[in-house]
Amino acid sequence: MQIKLSGHHVEITQALHDYVHDKLERIERHFDNVTSAQVILSVEKLRQKAEATIHVAGNEIYADAVDEDLYAAIDALSDKIDRQIKKHKEKMTEKHRGEKARDYPQP
Repeated sequence: MQIKLSGHHVEITQALHDYVHDKLERIERHFDNVTSAQVILSVEKLRQKAEATIHVAGNEIYADAVDEDLYAAIDALSDKIDRQIKKHKEKMTEKHRGEKARDYPQP
């Protein structure tokens, strides 16, 4: 997965860079069709905001999180993206979808 990390009014240190990469690796473990991710970290007074757009096969997933601590915002963002990826994966591999069509009698 290719990760593009940028910051608005905040300098992206190596520690922040590594932290974001570690958190987004969890997404790859759940769903391997993730092609790229764009993460934007921003600071506005006491609001630390993390937002991400994840490109997966056939869809684009967006989430954002705001907190007083930037690392906490990244954690919340990671959890939101993880939930959305799991939901997307379940929709793609829905097991009972074809069974109902086969239960109907053929004319």
